[in-house]
Amino acid sequence: MVRAVTPFFSPIRLLSVTAEMFPFVKTGGLGDVTGSLPVALAPYGVMVTTLLPGYPAVMAAARERRVVAHVDSLLGHAATLWSATVDGLDLLILDVPALFDRPGNPYMCPDGQDWPDNGIRFAVLSRMGADIAQGRIDQYRPDIVQAHDWQSGLVAAYLYHDGIALGTPRPPVVQTIHNLAFQGRFPASCLAEFGLPPEAFSVEGCECYGAISFLKAGLYYADRITTVSPSYAQEIQTPEGGMGLDGLLRHRSDRLEGILNGINTDTWNPASDPAVHFPYVVGDMIGRAPNKRDLQAEFGLWADPNAFVIGIVSRLTAQKGIDLLADVMPRLLAGNTQIIVVGEGDRDIERGLAALHRQYSGRFACHIGYSEVLGHRVPAGVDALLIPSRFEPCGLTQLGALHYGAVPIASRVGGLADTIVDANPAALARGGATGFLFTSVDGETLVAGVARARTLYRRNRPAWRQLQLNGAGYDVSWNDKAAHYVMLFAEVLGMDMSSPAASNVICLPGGADMGMRLREGRRRTIARRPPRLSRPLAAPY
Repeated sequence: MVRAVTPFFSPIRLLSVTAEMFPFVKTGGLGDVTGSLPVALAPYGVMVTTLLPGYPAVMAAARERRVVAHVDSLLGHAATLWSATVDGLDLLILDVPALFDRPGNPYMCPDGQDWPDNGIRFAVLSRMGADIAQGRIDQYRPDIVQAHDWQSGLVAAYLYHDGIALGTPRPPVVQTIHNLAFQGRFPASCLAEFGLPPEAFSVEGCECYGAISFLKAGLYYADRITTVSPSYAQEIQTPEGGMGLDGLLRHRSDRLEGILNGINTDTWNPASDPAVHFPYVVGDMIGRAPNKRDLQAEFGLWADPNAFVIGIVSRLTAQKGIDLLADVMPRLLAGNTQIIVVGEGDRDIERGLAALHRQYSGRFACHIGYSEVLGHRVPAGVDALLIPSRFEPCGLTQLGALHYGAVPIASRVGGLADTIVDANPAALARGGATGFLFTSVDGETLVAGVARARTLYRRNRPAWRQLQLNGAGYDVSWNDKAAHYVMLFAEVLGMDMSSPAASNVICLPGGADMGMRLREGRRRTIARRPPRLSRPLAAPY
């Protein structure tokens, strides 16, 4: 339980730079986090302003907006910066129609390929983030910047090189990794187009295997690095999980921290969620039962209350393990099991799922396409949610599943391992299990994991009900996680947390109250020099 009393003598102004933000634009967990974390930080005195691109959906939502600045040439593109407050979220919207006024997915053409100019699109976003951070926008200067994923990775690089060339003051930057697999790599020939000096293209800079990597730049130049679960923070420091950047991440391990994501429990509330046709309170497993029948009818599955219904809500990619389904589907559907898949992604996987839908009509169904509504309705009605990811930085679907009473069946990786307690005999005996975990993601372990869950569901319904209740009792909110972010920001800003302050307190579970006060002269004029890497360490990346 967190007791949040504003812990600062004056609010911390945080600039969040992101390519996605729910409810405006979202392709995955990044959008959920950047949309819900500002609300969670507000009670602690952290005022978040979010810079995001002026996609059509963003411009449509921000009808009441005002011009902050016109820029004739932002890396060669005319731009307008707008300010708006939408649904309580303070926004700065970078309007560059030539780059962002495009329908559909923010990164991909209608044919599913990346936009060929994604490099300059998100270099422009980072460049504007750096300009705002340096106080070039009237009446706003942030104390700290949080840059999200590769799309914002050049913010720290611009700030560093501006400081060297111009002597401009800058706030510290926290680079947050939501998925290390996406690194924003572009040809070295784009360096000048991106507005970076020649010296930036170095192993001690943004160079990565002969290309420019936006994420590598962020990891190298940032003051601190966070990722979205403690286990993922460890995994990305290994050759197996580091995606070619493990050497740098090991070198910066003293500046790397994993903080779990949360979800907005006002939005994720089955009693008031408009996507849930039969509302129920969290933990009411009898009240949620009509949603199972409703879901079977909606997806054309056999209307059988005794069927073991599994849901999958996911990007349809190999990372998520969805490519494994086709070969093992007959065994997954054994024992009167039904499966529902919702998502979009790899076109070959989509075609394979459509074929399964035709082959196993009444037992298997899929909805190809992103659907926020079904992303809520499915966990409200299924018995279990399957998450067979090969790696998973945090995962948010399991948090919604736990909260809504769907038992997760998941691979033991990243945030899944941090948020699910496996139903092994010891955990079942002490009454602490919340789901099922399996290792070494392949067809056999996937089938075995589902079989283990199905067996408990069939043979020991009271134990299954206890898993549901345990999951519903797990705190999936941002409360404790936001407090950890506040502590991180305070540390980066040079705040002293050792002196108790009677009225400025954060209470963390299992810990003493910690007061925070500003140290004198905490603002620096130029960034600290990024870490100097030895050549042997640099070689792997």
